Amino acid sequence: MAVSQITPSLFLGGAEAALNAPLLSLKGVTLVVNATLSHAGPALQGVEFVRVPVPDLPCARLGDHFDRVADRIHSNRAGSTLVHCVAGKSRSPALVMAYLMRYRAVTLRQAHRWVQDQRPCIRLNAGFWEQLLQYERRLYGKNSVRVAPESPPLTPRPQTNRLTSPVTPSNRRRRGAKPRV
Repeated sequence: MAVSQITPSLFLGGAEAALNAPLLSLKGVTLVVNATLSHAGPALQGVEFVRVPVPDLPCARLGDHFDRVADRIHSNRAGSTLVHCVAGKSRSPALVMAYLMRYRAVTLRQAHRWVQDQRPCIRLNAGFWEQLLQYERRLYGKNSVRVAPESPPLTPRPQTNRLTSPVTPSNRRRRGAKPRV
């Protein structure tokens, strides 16, 4: 999935989209928001690149960039905007959802549905979800969604030999062993 259209002038994608000069030209992209640590976009005339150097880790502070990126997307009147990370699944969708909350006056629930309808492969990490929840609380004073607690880890079961069943007092006689006295 190369690029997904979120609004008439906002696109979401992976790093390969930012390297595709004909695609950028076709979509009228004049602003590229790059939310990667290492992928650099080509120098293209008439295209501004904004870096958001944040790793895709739950502890990364992507929320520190929500306002700056949303403001820049909103102020891009020269053409369309592409927001991308490496795969277009976590960092860039989170940035787009923050923009939609701030400038399209939608809740986090609505922003998520909006983005997911256009790009079904999104999968934000837990830390970015928490930062979006905090951002929504700051914008609207409440949250429209809540993150379900993680289920407790499964307790490992003792391994048994599949060829024979474990020896227990009840089946010891069947195996020809003499009962203990």
